[in-house]
Amino acid sequence: MMADAQRQLSSLSLAVVVLAPGQRIAAANPAAEQFLGQSLRRLEGRPLTELLRFEEPRLAARLLETDAQVSARATSVIVPGQGPRRLDVTAAPLIDQPGWQVLTLNDISGAQSMSDDPRAGEDSVLRAPDILAHEIKNPLAGIRGAAQLLGRKVQGGDLALTGLIADEVDRIAKLIDQMQSLSRRTPQPVTPCNLHEAVRRARAVIEAGGGAPQIIEEFDPSLPPVLGNPDALVQVLINLIANAVDACRGASLPNVIIRTRFASGLQLHAGEDGKPVRLPIELRVSDNGPGIDPAMREHVFEPFVTTKKSGQGLGLALVRRLVRDMNGRIGHDRDEAGGWTHFRVHLPMAVERRGDRRGDAAAGEQA
Repeated sequence: MMADAQRQLSSLSLAVVVLAPGQRIAAANPAAEQFLGQSLRRLEGRPLTELLRFEEPRLAARLLETDAQVSARATSVIVPGQGPRRLDVTAAPLIDQPGWQVLTLNDISGAQSMSDDPRAGEDSVLRAPDILAHEIKNPLAGIRGAAQLLGRKVQGGDLALTGLIADEVDRIAKLIDQMQSLSRRTPQPVTPCNLHEAVRRARAVIEAGGGAPQIIEEFDPSLPPVLGNPDALVQVLINLIANAVDACRGASLPNVIIRTRFASGLQLHAGEDGKPVRLPIELRVSDNGPGIDPAMREHVFEPFVTTKKSGQGLGLALVRRLVRDMNGRIGHDRDEAGGWTHFRVHLPMAVERRGDRRGDAAAGEQA
């Protein structure tokens, strides 16, 4: 039986505050009560500006944008009655709750700054993944706790959304753990997976964020399970679908198509035993956007290559790594005549079906 959500939130050492429209405090965990020096009964309904004064004007202005994701490290804050403090601050909007935010406060006033260490510059690159993981996991814990707390107060469709938030936080935390272990190059274990369930889960995440165009599913319901990692599959699909959604936003009738089919004939020599691995299951994510710049098409899976103004160029590099760790392959092509960009993922079946001739017929089918 799951632990009580309130106890889970109460056990967090990170201060978590839920802000209602107008940046008025609606909920706070015990760590937040202790940090602010007041009980929730006295905090509830009060504006955030009465309790915290951010010395950085740009941060204060960004926090007023209730639909924005905000993250600030080692920022100066005045807490009435306590004086200046150094905090790591994050703020995130609540899905389908306009004007609501989750705020996390991590007091680092007593911690020694990394810049005080004369050796910090020498190993900062080596320590970067651990530092990044720490910076992400702290607010993730706060977001998960806040979602669980809200789940006790809502019903119906809103309750499903709070569950989605908690599930996605767990998946992202697992992804961070995996990225930390990339240097060891140990792939996650694979198991039989329902590809269509992974697509539906990824779609739910994309559509919960709002603004997604029409997404069309063209599934082969007779496909067998693929051999993969469930969380890795969802991460791959979220990246591919999100990219497709972004790519076709400017189209007059934006469309994204997700298609699955049996496509025999693909195999690669992989694995420790050196035996060929067949990849008969194809997942295709297509969009009717303008396509990738021809000069970049050969490099889209390389780290730090991106066409987005605010992108980091890591999404497709991570996708390729996750697909290869499942013994799969990914590629892309452009149909200039039809105006479609296709990303194709080929995966192995969980169980090889002997005497199956469907693949032979599918091999000649046009993509």
